[in-house]
Amino acid sequence: MNIPDIKFDEKGLAPAIVQDAVSKEVLTLAYMNEESFRKSIETRETWFYSRSREELWHKGETSGNTQKIVDIKYDCDKDAILVLVEPAGPACHTGSYSCFSESIIGEAKEATSDRFAILNELEKVIAEREAEMPEGAYTTYLFTEGVDKILKKVGEEASEVIIAAKNRDHEELKWEAADLIFHLLVLLREQKLPLDDVLSVLQKRR
Repeated sequence: MNIPDIKFDEKGLAPAIVQDAVSKEVLTLAYMNEESFRKSIETRETWFYSRSREELWHKGETSGNTQKIVDIKYDCDKDAILVLVEPAGPACHTGSYSCFSESIIGEAKEATSDRFAILNELEKVIAEREAEMPEGAYTTYLFTEGVDKILKKVGEEASEVIIAAKNRDHEELKWEAADLIFHLLVLLREQKLPLDDVLSVLQKRR
């Protein structure tokens, strides 16, 4: 395997941004040295260098919240690393899906001109639910029941969309269509298939 020559700083470190490969949410910022970088590539799971403990650490070694590496990229200067992962649980030591859970300018999100921003937000929330599995959440219930239950719900919602359309009931149709989209996104998450992959197929067909 051809391993790129990353430009580590004077302490032998480079920042590593960890991103959920499916939801695109930034999960954490850590640091890698050459050894942890190579071990991450070899094992296909994230390894970092702890600046406080001055030692290598394998994400999820004690918590079980490992991160399966889908891809590793680096910037144009080769001094920063982007790691795309499939998380097996929360990324943050607090138990949160992402270490970046606090917002400073929350209203900026509401001002977006992207009318499809809600899909990105929904994909993120579904990813959070799968990682954190909060008790009582409907999405947690779906992931706990597994793919058969999710498929059943997709089928049910698709049937209800058909019925609403046949009835020419726009009010019913918009609610049933929303239910179908939600359950389809849950299915994509369960299958570890990013929505971006589906959108790329539409783009190619166009």
